[in-house]
Amino acid sequence: MRLLTPLIDAHRRPHGPYTVAGELLRRLVPPVLRRSPELVAAHDLEILAAAPDLAGTVQAGRATIDAELPDEERILVPAPRRTLRLANGIAEFVRDAVRPGRAIAVCNADAADPTDTELLDVMTRRIPPATLTIMVYSGGPEPPPDTRDAAELWALVDRCTREGFLHAVAELGERGMAATPPGDQSWWRFAQRTATALGGLGRTDEARAVWDRVRLVSQDPAMHAAAAYGTATLDARHPDPARRDLTRARGWINEAIAISTILPDPAERAFKLGFDRNGLALIELRQGRLDAALALVESAIELARELGERHGPHRMVLLANRAQLLAAMHRTKEALEDYGAAIAIDPGFPDHYLERGNLLFKLGRHDEALTDFEQAMQAGPPLPEAYYNRAELCAVRGEIEAALADLGRVIELDPAYLDAYINRAGLLAGCEQDQEARADVETGLRLAPGNPYLLTVLGQLETAAGRHAEAEAALEQALGRAPGLVAAWGSRGVLRYATGDLEGAVDDLTHAIELQPQPNLYANRAVALRALGRHAEAEADDHRAAGAADGNIGV
Repeated sequence: MRLLTPLIDAHRRPHGPYTVAGELLRRLVPPVLRRSPELVAAHDLEILAAAPDLAGTVQAGRATIDAELPDEERILVPAPRRTLRLANGIAEFVRDAVRPGRAIAVCNADAADPTDTELLDVMTRRIPPATLTIMVYSGGPEPPPDTRDAAELWALVDRCTREGFLHAVAELGERGMAATPPGDQSWWRFAQRTATALGGLGRTDEARAVWDRVRLVSQDPAMHAAAAYGTATLDARHPDPARRDLTRARGWINEAIAISTILPDPAERAFKLGFDRNGLALIELRQGRLDAALALVESAIELARELGERHGPHRMVLLANRAQLLAAMHRTKEALEDYGAAIAIDPGFPDHYLERGNLLFKLGRHDEALTDFEQAMQAGPPLPEAYYNRAELCAVRGEIEAALADLGRVIELDPAYLDAYINRAGLLAGCEQDQEARADVETGLRLAPGNPYLLTVLGQLETAAGRHAEAEAALEQALGRAPGLVAAWGSRGVLRYATGDLEGAVDDLTHAIELQPQPNLYANRAVALRALGRHAEAEADDHRAAGAADGNIGV
């Protein structure tokens, strides 16, 4: 075993996010670029996000338009999950780039930025020790005091915002606010970034406190409009649905609109007012008023036309939001056109490929949906959602092995991705791979105790194993948590048939059919009816099963 680099000091104070990643990449990228340039190209975004000083060495072949925009046009802040995508991409690069039998040693891990903590966890999980041994220590030398001035802090905060390093933005932004006069433009820039980062991290109370400070120290109308909008989003998007307050959010967003309406600069007024109306549209959507939400988004799109070619990301977001509303209103042709227009503005942004792919999937246009899911995969670092969506498509097509492979990839990228365990357990149970299915059920239930979908699969597995009491308990629990879950009613019908309760089986299967007619439900009820001697009804169900399989459900 040979050390790949000298001891790496992970302390975040000198260099900030991805201190460990930067050391590794600066060591690995130059020689790999000479012998395997395609490997570097496949991970260009991850490399440059973690080690921006390699920009002169690594060419960015994949990029969004955001990187080339002036500060006032960059409105998109990556979600916290982006760092998991980056960590997976970096881990895959390191795994494929390093020669077997190497090791790294990291100190000051307890003081590392969360990006490095996450990366070390992903690398430890995904890189075999025989390839790279990772030794992590909590102690280490204390770094020199951080003497960066406000301008240097701003440069780092700005980069971290663009890359989605939200923990660093929250920490460094507070320091920037302390280093600048309250209420001036420099202070405001730090405050806006800090509050946005805190909100993105779910630290809602801290974010609200920053917006309150803005209101206390500033008399600038634009700052007050932005603070009102930011506070509204905290109420409308609170990570705990029970703590969302749409009424209070509406009050704040109306205040933002009222202030934005009187801003003197026409371009600033059009941009901020459109932004605020789009925020109000979210509240209308959450309250089930689709027509009102659509009218607001369309008015924002009209305002955006006054901006000319500027603010591309703003127009992109508005078009994608209108597409979502149009899709919900079953105006699919217009929705697809808007998704296409949004994608044309920034073909490197993966989210809209996923959304359009989902709509195409629902429309039965599977080949086009597949193309969009794969475009999302190629647009940036590994994206679990794209593999999950492709797995669903493969399952519907009957390509079970491909679906299982994609779900395995999802879990490899994100071991906390609950829906992947649910779907894989169901597919494995259907393939009679009961031991593997049970392992996924157990893992999923550790992540989400009492999940009704996993309990339903557990009930199926216990039924197949002849453990009828355990199956009954699992299915009763599933139905107690989700009374409308068709699979649970159908599975309990199968269980009751297996225990000789034929009338109970018919009742459960009938209830499942009333909720959602499916071929297997008719076929199973036909078996139970025939066992009861009700042959005419059984034959009718056989015909319904065949018709349902062809898409022509009879009743």
